Amino acid sequence: MATIFSKIVAGEIPCYRIAEDDRFLAFLDINPLAKGHTLVIPKKETDYIFDIEDEELASMIIFAKRIGKAIGTAIPCKKVGLTVIGLEVPHAHIHLIPINSIYDMDFKQPKLKLDSAEFIEISNNIKSLL
Repeated sequence: MATIFSKIVAGEIPCYRIAEDDRFLAFLDINPLAKGHTLVIPKKETDYIFDIEDEELASMIIFAKRIGKAIGTAIPCKKVGLTVIGLEVPHAHIHLIPINSIYDMDFKQPKLKLDSAEFIEISNNIKSLL
């Protein structure tokens, strides 16, 4: 059974795309901890990030680095944090989150409620820096 992320890759579920290539996709998290909170996924469905082949995982990190640098320029923050939790969706993914303190990456915090116009503006701002 396909995950929600596989359905996003297939275009069956819409998302606010930031960037993609033949192997990876970056899109805004629809339940963000901060404006600019982005998910980076492999297009090939793999549940556990450490099951991804070494070269593929290295390429995914390099892809995420490019996105993270754009987020850090587009969204005022001290740094862009990177975390992998891997329990929410059985499809490997990296969270890129603009942060000003370590507590900004606490997933127990309330998620932001953004409207479609805000998501579009944020995604366009990040994309313009790639």
